[in-house]
Amino acid sequence: MKKIALAMIAVLFLLAAPATFAQDRGSVGVYADYVRLKHADNANFWGLGGRVGFNIHPNVQLEGELSYNFAQSFTNTTTNGGVVSVNTTNLRLMHGLFGPKFQTTGDAVRVFAVMKGGFLNFSTDKNLGNQFSGINGGDTNGVFYPGGGVEFFAGWFGFRIEAGDLMYFDRGANHNLRLTIGPQFRF
Repeated sequence: MKKIALAMIAVLFLLAAPATFAQDRGSVGVYADYVRLKHADNANFWGLGGRVGFNIHPNVQLEGELSYNFAQSFTNTTTNGGVVSVNTTNLRLMHGLFGPKFQTTGDAVRVFAVMKGGFLNFSTDKNLGNQFSGINGGDTNGVFYPGGGVEFFAGWFGFRIEAGDLMYFDRGANHNLRLTIGPQFRF
């Protein structure tokens, strides 16, 4: 399944490449990432991320992004045969998304909507490198992310605000609020 998804993304990039370079426009940005994870008692996860997008049409951009949300501590209490165990877990999130961004034309203000797919990885490992390598075999779930927002630009420099529903699929759809905010650079 994962190999098929990667192959589809590669084909999409190859098909979009001529149109992307013909437009000679795109954007790159960094952002603060907030995820409110519903099935973890509405825990608030804060992190950092980056994105890059290439225009394939003045109103459509193909965009990819990767975010890492820092550890959030949880205390789990279990009872087994009259023995009570208390464990602390430091949960971390990593998610990658790819898909189209539909945007209005305009230089100073742009309103946009996104529909992206990707993955959400849950990890308790303190080593970031291990979380990258655990995406294939760890607790990784498919994601669908519909969202929208607004960008404000002054020439090549801009500021982007986005909100959406980070839906991961594990025993059904799990809906989670996601907000991003940060600078955006057009090229």
